[in-house]
Amino acid sequence: SRKLPFIIGFAYLLISLITVLVYAKDKYSAQTDRWRTPEVTLHFLSLIGGWPGALVAQKILRHKTSKSEFISTYRVTVFFNVATLLVIYTEQGQYLLHSIILPFIRLLIN
Repeated sequence: SRKLPFIIGFAYLLISLITVLVYAKDKYSAQTDRWRTPEVTLHFLSLIGGWPGALVAQKILRHKTSKSEFISTYRVTVFFNVATLLVIYTEQGQYLLHSIILPFIRLLIN
């Protein structure tokens, strides 16, 4: 059986922590009538792996839980994130990751 690489778990944890903090800031901003975090930012964080943190923040902070359109979009981001992770975790996905995606990222960084 394959194990999820440590870096993937660490990335989810880190992005989730950032997502919780962004939700908390947005909740505070909503209560104090200050500049709000755009919903597209919250959804982007969920899409790139922060969805567990978003779920925790929604439950604990009770933030964005009554907006059905927001929740629907959030669910779509979870679906796409998990689907992408599963595809990358297959044999064909591993080929795609190591032969195309990672070399492309390295090219962008260097």
